[in-house]
Amino acid sequence: MSDDRAIALLEALAETPEVLLTGPASPDGDSVGACLALARVLRARGVSVTVAGVPGWRYRWLPDAKTMVPKPEGDFGAVVILDGDRHRLSPSADAAFKRAPLRGIIDHHASTLPQEYDLAWVEPHATSTCEMVYHGLVTWGAALDLDTATLLHVGSLFDTGCFRYDNTTPSTLAMAADLIGRGVDHAQLATKILFAKRWRGLKLAALVTSQAERRLDGRLILGHVPLAVMRELDAVKDDLEGLVESLADVVGAEVGGIFVEQADGSLKVSLRSRGSVDVCAVAQRVEPSGGGHRKAAGVRTERPLAQIQAEVEQAVAEALS
Repeated sequence: MSDDRAIALLEALAETPEVLLTGPASPDGDSVGACLALARVLRARGVSVTVAGVPGWRYRWLPDAKTMVPKPEGDFGAVVILDGDRHRLSPSADAAFKRAPLRGIIDHHASTLPQEYDLAWVEPHATSTCEMVYHGLVTWGAALDLDTATLLHVGSLFDTGCFRYDNTTPSTLAMAADLIGRGVDHAQLATKILFAKRWRGLKLAALVTSQAERRLDGRLILGHVPLAVMRELDAVKDDLEGLVESLADVVGAEVGGIFVEQADGSLKVSLRSRGSVDVCAVAQRVEPSGGGHRKAAGVRTERPLAQIQAEVEQAVAEALS
C-alpha cells in the first residue's frame, strides 16, 4: 500500500470543510463500506461529510447507511470517488465532482486511470477499496470503532467472495483478523452481504439459470436477464447478487456472464473468470468504458444482445486459444 498517497489524501480531506464521498451510481458492498467507513473517521475529526448513493436492500441495515443521499446538492470543497472511476458516477455526483476545487479517487481497479484527479490513490493489487482505506486509516493513526470496522469488513468480504477468490492475500486475512478481533460479527456479515436471498431473487435465479447457454464446449456459460422478468418479479440489482458467480462455478466453465436489460434500453454485462481469461480485457474489447479486474469485470452497452454475446464469445475463444 502507498502510505504517502494515502496520508496526503486523508490530510487534505481533514482540512476541507465540506467533503462529498461517492461511488458508482449503483454502489456495491466495497463502495458502500469504504465511503461510510471513511466518512465516520472524518466526521470524528470535525469534517462535514456527505455520502452519495442509494444503498440496496443488502446494505440498508449497515451503520450510517440511512445517512446516504441519492442526489447530493450544493458545492463541496472536495469530492472523492471510492471504488470505481468517474464514468460510473450518477449525474448529480458527477456535477458536484466537476465543480469541486479538489477531486480525488481511492480505487483498486486496474482499469482506473489517475489523470483526471488532483489526488489519486490507486492500488491495482489491493484486494478491495476497503482494504486500502483500512491500511490508510491505521497508518494515519485513526481510531476504528466497531461500526467502522464492520463497514471495512463488508468490502473485504464482498470483493473476495468471503475469502474464496484467489485475490485473497495474507494482508487481506490479517486485516480480517484485526477487524474480527475488534468485535466484527463475521458470520452475520457474510450471510447478509453475500448469501442472503429474497424469494423473488431465488425465483429470478431459477429462471435465468434454467435458460442459460453453454458455449465453447461448456467453457463459457451465458445468462440473460430480461427487463420484463425483473419487473414481473419486482426484482432489483441486489437480487442478482451471486448469479454470475454461479454460472462461472459450473464444472468445466472458464467464464460466466450475465446480460441484464436496463430500463433505458442498455445492457449491463457482468463477467467472471475462473481460469486464465482476463475478463477485464474482454469487457474493454466490447466497450472502451468497460473495466474491473482480471477475473471480475463489467461493461454497459447500448448495442443489441446477440451482437454483444457474440463479441464476448469471440473474445473468450481467442483468450482460451
